[in-house]
Amino acid sequence: MQDLTYQVIFYLFATIIVVSGVFVVFSKNIIYSAFSLLFTLFGVAAMYVFLNADFIAVTQVVVYVGGILVLLLFGVMLTNKITQEKLRTDVLNFVPGLVVMLSILAAILYAFLYRAKWVETTPRTGSVVELIGYETMSNYVLPFEIVSILLLVALMGAAYIARPDRTKITEMIRRLEN
Repeated sequence: MQDLTYQVIFYLFATIIVVSGVFVVFSKNIIYSAFSLLFTLFGVAAMYVFLNADFIAVTQVVVYVGGILVLLLFGVMLTNKITQEKLRTDVLNFVPGLVVMLSILAAILYAFLYRAKWVETTPRTGSVVELIGYETMSNYVLPFEIVSILLLVALMGAAYIARPDRTKITEMIRRLEN
């Protein structure tokens, strides 16, 4: 009975993820797409809870739902021109997209069915957060530092791209002085 309940809840969240993901892709209104993304991200967080990855589930909710999605919604709502514009592309890449999707699906199924070595382990006891912190600061400290430098470089690049054009500013100052 308990397995049936878990299966029903799993398929319920899987359905929510797929349906809201399809709505994100095919909705013509960007606000509706953003709110559909909210359901997708919550569904993914629920899947993490099913996998006993509570730290990743909380991180998913805090970072993606609480941070990035809210920032995206505020950005869209504060820029009036984006909500009034119809965002459509003239290029329809259905066939190449379908080929890429089927190729990736075949690779995943091949790896899942023939290459994966499934091992049953005993469930861990104790805090996952402590284990993640220990592994991050001991065995994975170099990748952690490389990622932090990469994020710093990306932040500096974004600030460089977003800065105003200096030639226009000096030209405006000259006009005001004259």
